[in-house]
Amino acid sequence: MSPKAWSGVLTCLTIVAVGLLSITLHNQANFYSHYTKYLKASNSAHTIRFKVRDILKSNTYYDKYVVDVIEVDTTLVSGKLLVNIAKDSLKTPLQVDAILLANTQFKTIAEPLNAHQFNYRTYLQKQHIYHQLVLGYEQLLYTHQNKPTIYGITSKLQTKIKTQLKKFNFKTDEFAIINALLLGQRQDISAKVYASYKQAGVIHILAISGLHIGIILLVLSTLFKPLESIRQGKLLKAIVLICLLWAFAIVAGLSASVVRAVTMFSIVTVAINYKRPTNIYNTLAFSIVILLLLKPNFLFDVGFQLSYLAVFSIVTFQPMLYTLWAPKYRVLVYFWKLTTVTLAAQIGILPISLYYFHQFPGLFLISNLMIIPFLKVILIFGIIVILLALVSKLPAVLVTLYGYFISSMNNVINWVAMQDAFLFKNISFSLVNVILSYVLMLLLVNIIRKKRYSSVVAALAIILLTQGYFTFKKHYVDTDKLVVFHKSKHSIIGIKTDKTLNLHHNLSDSLAQDNTMLTNFMVGEHIDNVAYSNLKNVYAFNNKTVLLIDSLAVYDKTFKPSIIVLTQSPKINLDRLIQDLNPELIISDGSNFKSYSNRWKSTCMKYNCAFYDTSKQGAYTISLP
Repeated sequence: MSPKAWSGVLTCLTIVAVGLLSITLHNQANFYSHYTKYLKASNSAHTIRFKVRDILKSNTYYDKYVVDVIEVDTTLVSGKLLVNIAKDSLKTPLQVDAILLANTQFKTIAEPLNAHQFNYRTYLQKQHIYHQLVLGYEQLLYTHQNKPTIYGITSKLQTKIKTQLKKFNFKTDEFAIINALLLGQRQDISAKVYASYKQAGVIHILAISGLHIGIILLVLSTLFKPLESIRQGKLLKAIVLICLLWAFAIVAGLSASVVRAVTMFSIVTVAINYKRPTNIYNTLAFSIVILLLLKPNFLFDVGFQLSYLAVFSIVTFQPMLYTLWAPKYRVLVYFWKLTTVTLAAQIGILPISLYYFHQFPGLFLISNLMIIPFLKVILIFGIIVILLALVSKLPAVLVTLYGYFISSMNNVINWVAMQDAFLFKNISFSLVNVILSYVLMLLLVNIIRKKRYSSVVAALAIILLTQGYFTFKKHYVDTDKLVVFHKSKHSIIGIKTDKTLNLHHNLSDSLAQDNTMLTNFMVGEHIDNVAYSNLKNVYAFNNKTVLLIDSLAVYDKTFKPSIIVLTQSPKINLDRLIQDLNPELIISDGSNFKSYSNRWKSTCMKYNCAFYDTSKQGAYTISLP
């Protein structure tokens, strides 16, 4: 092996070693002061002092917060928790930097109870959150407050901005969009508006990211271009731009996505305004290294992946696409540039978008061409609106005009979202598909740029490998199975045969057709056809007989099933049932009262009969060997 090759190998190994070291050093659970090192036995109450770090979107029943743990039972500790506080209209929600005391138990964060559901526990663990507290406001005791943190300062600034803006006549949806695009707060966006943005393929607009920061940087760079004519003007311009970008980040709440985007464009700003020529790929790679050294778990963040893939794709594919046509008129040049940028970004994020979101908006190009000009106006004028509102100098005509722009954007997105025929949903796309797609992309780029025979051979080999993978998966990987799903207050049994799923249930028709849990299962199992029917009393699968006993509590003593599924809280003498039928396993699904399930579990233990509770153990699956 040549010295150059050895150098490359050692570089790769060094990068991997540094990455592993960074992850280990940043893993808060490894810290000696982490609160998990001081927990007592399970179900023990602790006196916990904590500081509010972030305010999350509330759900129907709870206000939700991320907090920093300060003290557990008089011992100073570190770490983060998720805190759920039962909603109370008479109580004021907590503010960032508030320090509180509570006596309660640390609760684990539940795993998903059905296959292919979003794993909120894993998501939080990547943010170093391992436990949660469930409280009522009456259990909290406010304590003294230390000096405010940067998060507290930004939260107060945002509250002041929102208070000032509320004095003006913005509609509910307009105000929610302003909060999302300029303050990084999406809590007030209605489900209808959020769904419209998602179906139109422009959901990324609602989270401040590289697109927003890039637009702001482009406008500011043009505005401060005259500085380049003075001595050291480029350096001064770069400093001004970076300061303004971070000022916007503070106003936007310093969320993870905002910090990532501003850090990336700060490094890009320095590179662009530096006197020596630079390679944009090196600049982007350097920004990735800096971010991952500071926050290694960003690597697993969907926003981080989408942002960088979009930027790399734009840098790579946009110049190729732009050369396909040379429009003569300035208006056409502008829209052609916008078209090629949108197409290039979509190429880069398509595989990973299908993997995470399982849908493809066919009108993404139209929606982006119509929305991005709106977005530029809304961002720039939004900053002006906020500044004028803070000094109470915001004219009514500007409020009306700005609200009109936001409403028009919402109307356009709503119209695009209503074109259901162009939204392709429930697309199954595995991680292997993602990897093969990006390898093929890299090879195609290499073919176009270098036109080497070896690149063509490699691309054809990847295509054959992809076909082989799909063939293998179709004939050997798919497993037939019977699943007793967990669904609160309902019973669902699914029988998967090849690519078909037969669902037996007692859901309403609308809930059965539009159920996220079932949809996720269908996508994850690559289901092509679904048939719905009512529940049956007996099922036979894989040499097992399954008997359902519902609220009528009726069964035949002469029938000897392998498995019994108890549903709808039947008032049954389980001792007698076990003696009569002697089943291998008894299952309690989500339709039963918890008190019934607990009593049945005790009875099964007495007779040494296996018991399975879907509310605690998740869906039960019988698979073919």
